[in-house]
Amino acid sequence: MRTRLLATIGCLLAAMLCASPGSARDDIRIGITGTFTGPAAAIGIPYKQASELFPAKVAGRPVTWIVLDDGGDPGAALKNARRFTDEDKVDAILGSTSPPGSMAIFDVASETKTPQLSLAPVPIPDAKRTWLFNIPQAVPIMVSAIVDHMAANKVKSVGFIGFTDSWGDQNYGALVKLAGEKGIKVVGNERYNRVDTSVTAQALKIFSENPDVVFIGGSASPAVLPHLALRDLGYKGQIYHSHGSVSRPVLQAGGKSLEGSIAPTGPVIVADELPESHPTKKAALDFIRIYEEKWGKGTRNPFAGYAWDAMLVVTAAIPSALKAGEPGSVEFREGLRSAIESGNEVQGTHAVYRFTPTDHYGVDQRARVLVTVKDGAFRLLPN
Repeated sequence: MRTRLLATIGCLLAAMLCASPGSARDDIRIGITGTFTGPAAAIGIPYKQASELFPAKVAGRPVTWIVLDDGGDPGAALKNARRFTDEDKVDAILGSTSPPGSMAIFDVASETKTPQLSLAPVPIPDAKRTWLFNIPQAVPIMVSAIVDHMAANKVKSVGFIGFTDSWGDQNYGALVKLAGEKGIKVVGNERYNRVDTSVTAQALKIFSENPDVVFIGGSASPAVLPHLALRDLGYKGQIYHSHGSVSRPVLQAGGKSLEGSIAPTGPVIVADELPESHPTKKAALDFIRIYEEKWGKGTRNPFAGYAWDAMLVVTAAIPSALKAGEPGSVEFREGLRSAIESGNEVQGTHAVYRFTPTDHYGVDQRARVLVTVKDGAFRLLPN
């Protein structure tokens, strides 16, 4: 009896020693990294708030959502991704909430064969496309809405002021290409850092060019600085903002000076103003109800919507992935990736997502609307 007991204990110990941290397990683990502190926290915090409402079970399996702050630092985002894959053995990564942070994770996702759903708009390199999916609308889709509005209003020239980082680069690149196709001249390419406290010099240069309109390629509260500077200088033309600027902190920071400004955004922001036939209206209204029950009336924002949509995309893929392998295994991660890019539609708050092996952006022009600031709120801009 004693010999049999010792043999049983020995077998159990051997099994424990041989089991690797990445072996199959019951719970599904998803890592989330974002900018929850620092200058861009106004963008990142809504993602975190949305994650607190994510389901605890999917397809009968418990889901562990591991949330880490990267403070907007690409190095910290990379460190978080390494922890997710090396220690937590996650099945997918959501993040980061800033383009530089998301781009820092590309290699980790690819090397470890872990699906990454970027929560910020990023350009997808062909070499990294297999494991990378972009949740927010691609910048060209959003900028095209602005350029179309410019063309409809006979605009001949546009000045540009944007961030010095990849967000500024993406918006400027899209503006130059799309405006050029419409015969609109881009005058000026002024840049500033997210942490700058003054953009007067850049605004002066754009003001001196006397463009018909100005496009500000910034996001969150720092996007307000060039807007205020231009108005203080007496600029009277139309000012456009990027979709990274549609948030309550921007309205609070800009006040009445923002009245009449225009920006593209996802339909979730004006869901109650959309026609009943709009394909995202139901999902958006359902999300708003859940989110505002927790965080208060009027707290809806596009960033929380992106987090919610990433959750919807990854959870929709879980039942199929479970047929390929158990959580914690490379087969399960491959199953997730394959299910996400299967071409099946997922109705989200911003878009009807349809990823395929050749399209990891997954959205079309139904994922955008133009809004204007009216009486201190973002309202749907009539066609």
